[in-house]
Amino acid sequence: MPEASFERAREFLYRSGRVLERRLFARLYEDGDADGVVAAVLAYRNADGGFGHGLEPDKLAPQSQPLDVQLALQRLTEVGTDARELGAAACGFLETVADDRGLMPIVLPSVAAYPRADHWGDGNFPPGLNPTVAIAGYLHALGVEHPWLERATVTCFEALENETLTEAHEILAAAVFVERVPGADRLAPRLAEALPEASWFLADPSGEGYGVPPTKFPREWFSAALYDAHLDRLEGEQAEDGGWPVAWEPPGPGSLAAWRAILTLEAIATLRANGRLD
Repeated sequence: MPEASFERAREFLYRSGRVLERRLFARLYEDGDADGVVAAVLAYRNADGGFGHGLEPDKLAPQSQPLDVQLALQRLTEVGTDARELGAAACGFLETVADDRGLMPIVLPSVAAYPRADHWGDGNFPPGLNPTVAIAGYLHALGVEHPWLERATVTCFEALENETLTEAHEILAAAVFVERVPGADRLAPRLAEALPEASWFLADPSGEGYGVPPTKFPREWFSAALYDAHLDRLEGEQAEDGGWPVAWEPPGPGSLAAWRAILTLEAIATLRANGRLD
């Protein structure tokens, strides 16, 4: 199996990534400034305080979407900027689409009027823990205070304490909350216990098709042998052009390029954290 190459990944990102992914790479690995990442994120912001315009590239509706808010907050958290005002404004939007418990749908029906991946269908999704729990986690990491966040945090704690999560994406979102919200780390064992039986979890390192692999989760949730086998798989997936592949069908070539850049950034971070990439 060939070793993954940081330099080829860098070249791919600068050649094919959006401005946001290029600025994020520069911030994380080349002493770039955080302000550039913030400016790139703000290009996707709407007057209601939310984010849209295909920030998460599987749906290209300009209207604010909860999932796009999640990705915006993730990027702002990653670069270590003071984004409390942006976070509070995003809460203002989230409050308008949340139910009385503070939960919201992952996307809104407005996605149906624009190109989107098939899995978003007509955009009608019920309020749920995903993406609410991840959004709450990032907002806490940013130090945001807001009445909606207080309500949603209580709801998330109750769900994680009393429910067994059955879907890998939901567990991945919950891991953001557990890692970043004070007092939530005690819930990590419940998530780790639920993951092996969760739908869309890719347990087999030789498995084909789409799934969420162990390398998306904390290493300590798995045996060393299983996690290392998935690191081998991830390392071997780097394409000749330096980027990582997408295992589903995005809505168009622009979205495909954006996703490959996002996944390449994730692969770089995971492999470097585990000593697999210089």
